[in-house]
Amino acid sequence: MDLTKQISGHNYNALLWHALFLALAKNFMDVDTIIPAMVVDAGGTSVHIGFLAAIMLGGSRLSQLFFAPFINNQPAKKGYLLCGINTRIGALACLAFLFFSSSWITGNTLIALTFLFISIFSISGGFANISYTDILGKSIVPESRKSFLSIKQVIVSVGLFTSAYFASRTLTVYVYPNNYASLFVIATVMLAIASAGFWRLKEVTLAKKERYKYRNFIGIIVHEIRTNKQLMYYLLVTNTQGVSLALMPFLILYAKNVLNATGSDIGNYLIFKVIGGVFVGMFLFYYSRKVKYQRLLYSTSVLAFGIPLLVLIFPGHLFLNLSFLAGGIVFTLYTITASGVLLEVSTNENRALYTGIVGAGSVLPVVFPLVGSQVIDQYGFSLFFITFMVIISLSFYFIFKLDCKA
Repeated sequence: MDLTKQISGHNYNALLWHALFLALAKNFMDVDTIIPAMVVDAGGTSVHIGFLAAIMLGGSRLSQLFFAPFINNQPAKKGYLLCGINTRIGALACLAFLFFSSSWITGNTLIALTFLFISIFSISGGFANISYTDILGKSIVPESRKSFLSIKQVIVSVGLFTSAYFASRTLTVYVYPNNYASLFVIATVMLAIASAGFWRLKEVTLAKKERYKYRNFIGIIVHEIRTNKQLMYYLLVTNTQGVSLALMPFLILYAKNVLNATGSDIGNYLIFKVIGGVFVGMFLFYYSRKVKYQRLLYSTSVLAFGIPLLVLIFPGHLFLNLSFLAGGIVFTLYTITASGVLLEVSTNENRALYTGIVGAGSVLPVVFPLVGSQVIDQYGFSLFFITFMVIISLSFYFIFKLDCKA
């Protein structure tokens, strides 16, 4: 099937349907606020938060290295996309059941099972993302991609803002563990509705080519990085700037342990994070054709550097709210630019491969939470925040070397 403007328009709407209901689901399973707070309330420590952040960031990315050669060789990837999202739906349903049943499950067992289902949720997300990125690149005409990413972010932001209120209310109206169980029930239903968008996709398939095999996959990765300088610098950007995605779970730990944050406080942090996403999503929607990816990358690093600096200088709930506001902006900017630049440095033939390379090659964002949790445990939050700022500082050079045309 060839990609026509009519098919592109159909897929455009189907993908936006998925984006909307995924956004409505996301706040009820938010990996930056809800899930870390849930782990702390279940008895988790800084070490648990470190492992949690590593699983959420690394589980999906490292799994992409394993799945990428297989999926890349398949001419049609829609079935694998549906398999991944349905597995995520099942994992969320299991989390809901787990917390409804937590009155007769011991603390260590509860945390272990929570980590198990979150791992399944994360790995299946990585599996689905390879197919999603490949299908996205082939399903929408190139001149509509930036428009799609921008309007998608507006829809996502509005959906997030709408669900943020109900998620925060659920946290305060119900007591532990029913509050978290209720959140995951709603997330399961919304994600199931979101999957309908993928069922409606009209996939553009290419001829099957057995190009990538596991025994020579590492050699292929090294070859691609050596021959494609854009890919190399993109990897360096995602390794340094990418640690910003691991910061907010530790801010939740800081709020819980240092500021004694309540469920109401966590709900406020979530709302401020969403407001930041809505703001930058609207901005990029109106100015998507004028703003270059490189400027967005610089802006992301500046804001990411400023978040822990703000917490260090002005500790307290008021400025922590502002930190989550900036965190929402950083998360949204990174999401848009990382997806957009990956589409720029890859082609229809190697996009699934490059998704796997980037996922597996983003090592530092996975290692940082594990090391960071030990730093917090041994030396406190101040050294952790300083270490974070040093890593973010390195990203400025790699952004400079990454020559983005769009």
